[in-house]
Amino acid sequence: MIYIGLTGWGDHDLLYEDLSNKKDKLRTYGAHFPIVELDATYYSIQPDRNIQKWLKETPEKFKFIVKIHQALTTHAPVEDFAESRAALMQQFIQMIEPMYVSGKLGAILIQFPPWFDCNTKHINYILYLKEHLKRYPLTIEFRHTSWFEGDMKEHTLTFLYEQQLIHAVCDEPQVGTGCIPFVNRVTHSTAFVRYHGRNVHGWTKQDMSDQEWRDVRYLYDYNKAELQSLAESIRILAHKCEDIYCVFNNNSGGHAAKNAKRFIEILNLHYEGLNDMQLSLF
Repeated sequence: MIYIGLTGWGDHDLLYEDLSNKKDKLRTYGAHFPIVELDATYYSIQPDRNIQKWLKETPEKFKFIVKIHQALTTHAPVEDFAESRAALMQQFIQMIEPMYVSGKLGAILIQFPPWFDCNTKHINYILYLKEHLKRYPLTIEFRHTSWFEGDMKEHTLTFLYEQQLIHAVCDEPQVGTGCIPFVNRVTHSTAFVRYHGRNVHGWTKQDMSDQEWRDVRYLYDYNKAELQSLAESIRILAHKCEDIYCVFNNNSGGHAAKNAKRFIEILNLHYEGLNDMQLSLF
């Protein structure tokens, strides 16, 4: 099955134009898409009441792609969040277990930072994460080009395949070492694809504040020809795996929902079992 969705559900105004109660955003989102990338888990361990609420508000076959905590990908010091890495890992596992038991955990997204380059130390750290999270499906997103340079591309894909880790296929600007090329290959029975947009100027920080950079980094609107080309890539993957999770992350300008809707049309997908649409009262 091909699942199309967005990063988060809170900021996609296109979906909520007629929504009177803003607390119903996830329910409404679940009427449009069968999958979502959960980013709140990257910033903090979520209380169980949040997890239970999200499970309750989504359809039976809905899937969450849960982004792993930032301190478990070396984006931030572990000491800022827990007494030890082991303690933080246990908190993360305890948080996601209800999603796994419910059948709504699509995968855990492990997105490494741009400085996480290809070396033995980092390979061993990936193995460390796999050992502690072996109960769950894991998808690995690299952001340093060294993992796919020259002969290393095949070594990286072979490593992911042998470890039964999902390779994150990424469409993103090609701007130096802090990015990866579009490698439309699978290493698992599940494929995962992220669409970051192609904003070359906004991808790297250039005389901008942190907030300005965040506002423009994913500012991109895929045109029809680009979406059709990306759809053809999905059709290729569909012959090689059972499920494909596709997430549009180009929402700095609110384009993700529109692009995802168009993508569903291009691929001629029809989802059953979504939430009922909220009807406006006049």
